[in-house]
Amino acid sequence: MAKNTKQTSAQIAKLAAETLQDKQASQIAKSLAASALAQASGGKQTGADMEDKAARVLASERYSDQTKQLAASVLAQSNKER
Repeated sequence: MAKNTKQTSAQIAKLAAETLQDKQASQIAKSLAASALAQASGGKQTGADMEDKAARVLASERYSDQTKQLAASVLAQSNKER
């Protein structure tokens, strides 16, 4: 499989860090934030389960714009062959 070498931007990494510290953030938002931060450096890419979660967030109207930004970042770093 081809490796996706994209990394989380500084802006999204900041949003992810703030989300992880927010006591009112949802579990899905924190999960996406953790994935985005893990991909800020080190060459990691999104796993299939997280890819599915992120796609469901983007397709739903019930999530905030910030959560959708995290989901989009996570999806952008997924394996393109999947």
